Amino acid sequence: MTRSSSSSAGALPAQGLGSVAILALGTFAVGTDAFIVSGFLPSIAQSLQASNSMTGLSVTVFAGTYALLAPVLATVTAPWSRNRVLVGALVVLAVANLLSALAPDIWTLLASRALAAVGAAAYTPTATAAGGALVRPELRARAFSLVTGGLTVATALGVPLGNLVSQWFGWRTALGMVAALAALACVGVALIMPSLPGQARSSLRARLAVLRRPAVAWVLPLTVVGMTACYIVYAYSVPALQALGIADGHIGMMLLCYGVGAVLGNLLAGYATDRWGPTPVSVTAYVAMAASFGIMAWLAVAGAGHDVAVGLLVLVWGMSSWGQTPPQQLRLTNAAPQEAPLVVALNASCIYLGIALGTALGAGLLAHGAVLGFAVSALAALAALGFVAGLAWQERARPR
Repeated sequence: MTRSSSSSAGALPAQGLGSVAILALGTFAVGTDAFIVSGFLPSIAQSLQASNSMTGLSVTVFAGTYALLAPVLATVTAPWSRNRVLVGALVVLAVANLLSALAPDIWTLLASRALAAVGAAAYTPTATAAGGALVRPELRARAFSLVTGGLTVATALGVPLGNLVSQWFGWRTALGMVAALAALACVGVALIMPSLPGQARSSLRARLAVLRRPAVAWVLPLTVVGMTACYIVYAYSVPALQALGIADGHIGMMLLCYGVGAVLGNLLAGYATDRWGPTPVSVTAYVAMAASFGIMAWLAVAGAGHDVAVGLLVLVWGMSSWGQTPPQQLRLTNAAPQEAPLVVALNASCIYLGIALGTALGAGLLAHGAVLGFAVSALAALAALGFVAGLAWQERARPR
């Protein structure tokens, strides 16, 4: 039976669905790995005798390394078979997490987080492209969403689960869990994925020529600003939530609220962007983000917040954080339709660059208390809102 005859219209073929599911398991491992440290940062700091700010740099190192290396690794590995890249990347991810779990000091932890980012930066763009190659052209968008959906599901399930595992068995076990997840995905890719060839080699300069287009060059910085806004506090969410009066036993539930919001925000923003366009969705996301951070800053000044109220605010925070991604992707693919995979990959680099900048800024603000962190996050969200207004004006002024 051929692939086309084995599936009904609008559904992924069974063989392709199995491979895409394995790829999504890998992105779930990457997403969990990227953010899991935030769920037990104080425990790591205490164990390694380091400050919360220093330990929080492990998130910055991961995100910064990913942002810098993703386009470079995509260029270097382009001629290799996709299976070879995927398996190698997951091996690196698994080994790096084992090193993190066994880290005797903060410097070993930071080095192992950088190594984990190498695996993640090689895996995610390759997995996304491979997912599209496994199905018919009219089903590629659905395959893309399933593969990248592993990242948002990781914020909903992986990070809170990691927080619970760390409470029960310790943070080292939680990082070992990520290593096992990456190893499982690696075995799945090796056994299930059909062989996919590489691509023609091209220089990094040639691939990045798309940045000369004003429509692309103006959109990517918005991703950086928006992600910086929502990740100033995220890496330090445990002490930040404690400042709102949330008990240690309820931190995992709050992280789950963020993750559920991230999944909902991504799905709803995708639908709304198709229906109403990117600008209204971006405006809604940044207004909601600024409002939620502003209210949390006020609650932190008051010294306490009701669990239900804080949970709703964290839910909105998660929705607005990941609700900004679909309109950005549409702006970029509209600006450079022939280079859609590349500009989406560049947007992913900007996402991690924003995460790195946000966590680095948060490390400096943490010493002055959670109130300042929430307040600066709200101001950064307003800056992103101003950036959206500038983009909308530019689009109206651009010659048709």
